[in-house]
Amino acid sequence: MTTDKTYETITCTIDRHRARIVLNRPDKRNAINQLMQDELADALWTADDDTQVHCVILSGSGSDFSSGYDMGQYEGANPGAQNRHRGRKSFDDDAWRLEKAQRCRMALFDMHKPVIAQVHGRCLAGGTDLALMCDIVICADDARFGFPPARAQGSLPSHMWLYHLGPQWAKRMLLTGDAMGGKDAAALGLALKSVPADQLAAEVDALADRLAMIDTDLLSANKRIVNIGLELMGARTIQRMAAEMDARGHLAESRETFRKNVMEKGMKEAIRLRDGAFGDDLIRR
Repeated sequence: MTTDKTYETITCTIDRHRARIVLNRPDKRNAINQLMQDELADALWTADDDTQVHCVILSGSGSDFSSGYDMGQYEGANPGAQNRHRGRKSFDDDAWRLEKAQRCRMALFDMHKPVIAQVHGRCLAGGTDLALMCDIVICADDARFGFPPARAQGSLPSHMWLYHLGPQWAKRMLLTGDAMGGKDAAALGLALKSVPADQLAAEVDALADRLAMIDTDLLSANKRIVNIGLELMGARTIQRMAAEMDARGHLAESRETFRKNVMEKGMKEAIRLRDGAFGDDLIRR
């Protein structure tokens, strides 16, 4: 059944003790804007409050999980404050806005019930910020994980890569913006498991079936003790630092070059100029 709420950028249905939340901007490859983050947070907390729901499955419509953030909302003009609201001109304004968006994503980490990310196609940039905040990631063999904006535009506004991959692989990914396929993601710990694309939904549902047999109080207790362990290892603090580090990265000359290319040549050409020299950027171990 559908929920009693209507959203513009996501859909949410509840059946068999699971909430299925789908990123639903397929024409934009599920590019994430602020409205999507707000709606996602609302749907997650609504599912967490529903006594019939044991877990959430987060997926994307169309060809991809998510191609990243909707850069059109960030890479255009860089206004100062208007109508008494913050702009994006100062370092603090930038960090404040990044932290605001991050609070929406932290619902995945903070809510009591487990969330499974069902990842197919591209899971890039902001898509990874969502998927890696989930409790379990199951992906298609041909999924593609990466953060290409790290090549020119800034750092990562959320950061769970270190905890999934360890320091060397996290650096390998983030220092180059290169991508990792689904099979390697599972082998290295970025995902729990990788399966053929046509088996992905069934694999995720099979896990959700098992979670549906567990008392939600126990699901909560066991999710939260692991996440408290991550907090003791600095996971919450590093999220706050990630937002500030991204604001710092936005001061890089390459970010300004990218922004000017967007304004003068359009987003598609700016991305081509950013990524063209890297060629086939899929990591092969």
